[in-house]
Amino acid sequence: QVRLVESGGGLVQPGGSLRLSCAASGDIFRVDAMGWYRQAPGKERELVATIRTDGGPWYAASVKGRFLISRSSSLDTMYLRMNSLEPEDTAVYYCKLAHNWGQGTQVTVSS
Repeated sequence: QVRLVESGGGLVQPGGSLRLSCAASGDIFRVDAMGWYRQAPGKERELVATIRTDGGPWYAASVKGRFLISRSSSLDTMYLRMNSLEPEDTAVYYCKLAHNWGQGTQVTVSS
């Protein structure tokens, strides 16, 4: 059984920054890529960023240049540094490893 726990969400003003964390535990397969998704009210869940075990990233066009995804050397923790946040970034952010999902953490960008 795999457990994924997100943390680091909160309320931030436009232009501010947050760092999200996702801690994985249990029977994880460490060679799998991990990813961040987000879902805003009334919208479909969308892929934000992914990271391979070698650190190779992918970003959605909406966050490219503002967000930075990273992964611990032990491969059991994933991070998302979110800079220059905009109101459009407001959503519940979820981490994903293979078919496993965390419970999400709320990010609200508002002045």
